[in-house]
Amino acid sequence: MAAAGMYPVRVDAALDAPLSRWLWLVKWILLIPHYVVLAFLWLAFVLLSVVAFVGILVTGTYPRPIFEFNVGVLRWTWRVQYYAIGAFGTDRYPPFTLEDDPSYPAHLDITYPERLSRGLVLVKWWLLAIPHYIVVGLFTSGGIWLASRTGYQGYPVGGWGLIGMLAVIAAIVLLFTGRYPEQIFDFVLGMNRWVLRVAAYAGLMTDQYPPFRLDMGGPEPGGTLTVPPRPSPSGVTQWEPLRLGESSQQAGPSGGGSPARRPTGWTAARVISVVVGAVMVLCSLGLLSAGGTTLSGQTAKGPGGYLDLGTRTYTTPGYAVASNELELQSATGGWDLASAMFGTVRLRVTPAHGTAPVFIGIAPAAAASRYLAGVSYSTVTGTIVNAPAYVGHGGGAPAVPPGRAGIWAAHAAGPGTQVLTWPVKSGRWTVIAMNASGSRPVSVRVTGSATLPALPWIAAGLLAGGILVAVAGVVLIAVPIRRASSSGDR
Repeated sequence: MAAAGMYPVRVDAALDAPLSRWLWLVKWILLIPHYVVLAFLWLAFVLLSVVAFVGILVTGTYPRPIFEFNVGVLRWTWRVQYYAIGAFGTDRYPPFTLEDDPSYPAHLDITYPERLSRGLVLVKWWLLAIPHYIVVGLFTSGGIWLASRTGYQGYPVGGWGLIGMLAVIAAIVLLFTGRYPEQIFDFVLGMNRWVLRVAAYAGLMTDQYPPFRLDMGGPEPGGTLTVPPRPSPSGVTQWEPLRLGESSQQAGPSGGGSPARRPTGWTAARVISVVVGAVMVLCSLGLLSAGGTTLSGQTAKGPGGYLDLGTRTYTTPGYAVASNELELQSATGGWDLASAMFGTVRLRVTPAHGTAPVFIGIAPAAAASRYLAGVSYSTVTGTIVNAPAYVGHGGGAPAVPPGRAGIWAAHAAGPGTQVLTWPVKSGRWTVIAMNASGSRPVSVRVTGSATLPALPWIAAGLLAGGILVAVAGVVLIAVPIRRASSSGDR
């Protein structure tokens, strides 16, 4: 329990001395492994916070094992930021653990709330904390993460706001003088403390509104700062807890200080399981979304079972517009996979300008290449800002009009709108649009559609896969949470 009048989020730190003059220049490189791990931990933090939100809404309590995990993520983040741009306050590499490390100079602890308001959980993280989000934004330059996405986007300390700028100034002074300005340290730590209090409030870990107060210096007001060990005259390492009031900070090896922290039961294997489960749940959301979109495509088919694939206008100053080579492969054993996937394709082509008869055809890629050899035409390579992108080819007029080329697997020509219907087959194909007379320029509007007979099977596979991956992810999260709870109760 926190002492009376003491905020339940306690952030302590001790400035190491001496500090390396130059190490701060490369700390961001040394921390890359931490950044990779934290990216996954914050993904799990977000997912578990959603679970905690539901738990608070239903029961009025924050599930204890989830609380310990999320506090550990904040603690880990604080140590990393204290080592780097959040303070540059130590040269000791941060430990890879969710637990508090008494030997490390930066500590974070949050008193577990026995009861939380069901009403506040609905508004405090997005509405009530808005004034604090403005302050956090000034301190970190990335404080919008807290306001825009319930407080869980990005790491809640450091950054290139006022905290980062002052930390860099202090590091530059250190570079030239060998000393870290203590006044800057106190101010930087006070801002980090403010940000972490807001992060805990937005993370639903307390109902106590963060104070608009800059508590500067290493120990919390009324709290306890456990000073890192130093050799005694006898050569035995000793701990020096500076008790300024009641705190849940873990006691040092000498047995002094406050009572030992309640064990959380979060072993490395359980943390990894939760992270993997969170990644799987995120992947399952993608699969389920893709399956739902595919299924909606099946229901959106029009007359004849065709699904509209969109309309686009193609224009070239040359004599033809050609697609990139379309390679449709057969499956093993001679089964025509392309036909099973796409069924029948229908292309509607209309002159975009004028009334000249148009031509649309599909030909084997090799034959199309021979026909267009020496012809001035454009190949569609993709899109740029929803407009076709082309590669132009120099040359002259085609030797014969397209209708007399004799190379087409399917074609349509004439005035007005023309419709080409082609049962898809495996092979290498090119689609070509021209004026029926073989003249230039060419400007046509093409609408594509297809029957896509495999769509229901694809949708079913995506949905089934999404459900299976989601179930597996939930199991990987739920089992370690349950076991962590059982371990912590011993």
